[in-house]
This record gives sequence, C-alpha cells and structure tokens, in this order.
Amino acid sequence: MELRHLRYFVTVAELLNFTKAATRLRVAQPALSRQIRDLEDELGAPLFERGPRFVKLTDAGIAFVPEAQAVLLRAEEAVQAVRAVVNGERGQIHVGYAPSPTVELLPSALHAFQNLAPGVRVNLHDLSSEELLRGLHDGKLDLCLVVRQPEKAMRGLKFECLREYPMCVAVSLRHPFAKRKQVTLAQIAAEPLLAYTRADYPDYHAMLAEIFRPLGVNPRVVAEHDSASSLIAATEAGRGVSIAASSLGLVAGGRIKLVPLKPAPAAMVVGAAYNPKKFSVAAKKFLQAAGGKA
Repeated sequence: MELRHLRYFVTVAELLNFTKAATRLRVAQPALSRQIRDLEDELGAPLFERGPRFVKLTDAGIAFVPEAQAVLLRAEEAVQAVRAVVNGERGQIHVGYAPSPTVELLPSALHAFQNLAPGVRVNLHDLSSEELLRGLHDGKLDLCLVVRQPEKAMRGLKFECLREYPMCVAVSLRHPFAKRKQVTLAQIAAEPLLAYTRADYPDYHAMLAEIFRPLGVNPRVVAEHDSASSLIAATEAGRGVSIAASSLGLVAGGRIKLVPLKPAPAAMVVGAAYNPKKFSVAAKKFLQAAGGKA
C-alpha cells in the first residue's frame, strides 16, 4: 500500500464517481480503477459497490475513509514540517555570545528574530572567545555574536560587523581618573591593570599589546579575570584600572566610570561570526534580525 492508493481512494470516496475522480487526479480512468482494485485486494475487502450508474461505499469503505484521510494528513504535516525546517521557519539554532560586548546587540536581535521566525527556538551559549570559535568549527554553534577576532583565528569562518564601541579606561568611582574627561595611554601605563584571562581571551591581550605598542611598553597586568562581572567587581573595588569598550558601562551601570582614551585607539568591533559551510537558513535569518546582510 502506497500513499497514492490512499489519495485515489479518498478522491473516489468524496466524488463517488470514477470518471470525475480520474479527471481531478489527472490519471486515466482504467489506471485509477486498477489501483483501487489493488488496494481492495491488499485489504481483503471491497471498498465500493459499483453499478452501471452508481458508485457507493461499502461498510468497509466507510470505515476506511477517516483512517485514510488521517494518514494522508499526517504525511502532509510531515512534509510541511521538513519544508519549514529547510526554510528556517521551524527547528532550533545554537547561538554563542560574549556577554559584555553584546549586552546591547543580543536582546534586540532576539526580539527581531522572534518576529521574523517565531517557530525557531534559540539556544544561547555564554562562552569565551576560544570556545565560541571552536563551537563554530565543530558545528555545535550556528552563529556567534563576538568581538572581531584576528584573521588567523577566523580561518574558515566569516565575520560581519554589527556594532562599534570606543575604547575607554574603566576606573573606580573613587579613582582620580574618574573626574577627568580624558586619560592618556601614558597615564594608564603607570597604573596596575586588570584584564581578562589570557587563555580564554587571547584576542583581548593582543588588543592591549597593540594599544600600548606606540609607547614602547608592555601593559602591567596585575590580575586576570574570567568574566566581565568579576572584572567590574575588581575595578569597582579599586584593585586596578581596566581597558574596556564603552559597552561595559551598559553592564556595570553606575558602579564604575568609563573615561575616553587619548589618543583614541581603534574602536571595538562586535559582530556575527559563522561557518559558511554550516550556515543554516534559520541562522541566516538570525543574522538578518541582528542587522546583518544575510
């Protein structure tokens, strides 16, 4: 028994006319009659009573109609479910993100994506830069919202810029820098510096080295922290100052002061990273929701 047998049977049962049913199904009437006979032989019971001028359902046929309709409906639902996943309308995606840099970007992207693809579930993963890139390569993540990484680290991946934030020095509200409109890099070089952990955020340390290179000095990092919350707490406590993008202020609120740097380093670029070989339609729609050009 195949789906076409059920479609043929249901059509004949609805019209009670083999000629009209053959026309609707776009098959020859003899072929339709033969398919119905094959179905009856397989079921071991006649489904129709046939006369010179009438066709009517037998008791077996009456019982079989709702069952055949249910099977056809379920098959159509299965087809539509697959098409919805292929078209990015249903299913799920895994999105990695770096919390502090994406504090402004992520909520707006999620809201826009909910309107764009309400049938797709978004699984969020708060990870370090290294873990985010590894997840993209391994196929465990569909897309990441992250600070732009060095070209070497992005090998095989694509990156699209979505936001830019000026770099600042983050200080305690009691620190002398908190009262200034600008702070020079030379002044920061004399301060104890707080940073993210090198193992998890090598791109951050590469950025520090680039910022201080014109001075010919290495930043004096006195403590490393594995998250924005711990970095904010240490900065608030006055244990040192930290170089951070202005977006950190959205996370810290009024707990610390962010002061512009002079001369201003290159802005922090935040965007979407993805593996073009494993980029689903749903992930493309998420990039579009985030303001990208998917």
